[in-house]
Amino acid sequence: MTLKDRLNEAMKEAMRAKAPLRLSTIRLVRSAIKNREIEARCELDDPEVIGVLSTLVKQRRESAQVYRENDRVELAEKEEEELAIIQEFLPAQLDEEEIRGIIEEAVAAVGAASMKEMGQVMKIVAARTTGRADGRLVSELVKARLAG
Repeated sequence: MTLKDRLNEAMKEAMRAKAPLRLSTIRLVRSAIKNREIEARCELDDPEVIGVLSTLVKQRRESAQVYRENDRVELAEKEEEELAIIQEFLPAQLDEEEIRGIIEEAVAAVGAASMKEMGQVMKIVAARTTGRADGRLVSELVKARLAG
């Protein structure tokens, strides 16, 4: 079952369960996927759908953070609830130790010794962590590894 099929089934379940937040979030996700398909002029496969979901997750995290900084707790909580719903459709998230292992493999493959090779390392690491880890965290860990 493709991710788009899973989203369609989840939308139907949310309608039956009369879960308005879940339904609106899934509709938002489906709309974002459809917009990307229109831009690309082709149907998206699962890795591309994961890319769309990752973008939505990043947007929700950033919005929640901004709302919390501005004492808009109710809006931050709504963003975090949407974030949790979207994350259900992403592959299992990697923990920090698994990310460090991937970084070490990439550093060894590239032979990186300084920050100059960060782009090469990030290219390898990003390909293996897309949709499974926060890009900002990955970037920080790569910087720390190459700096230290």
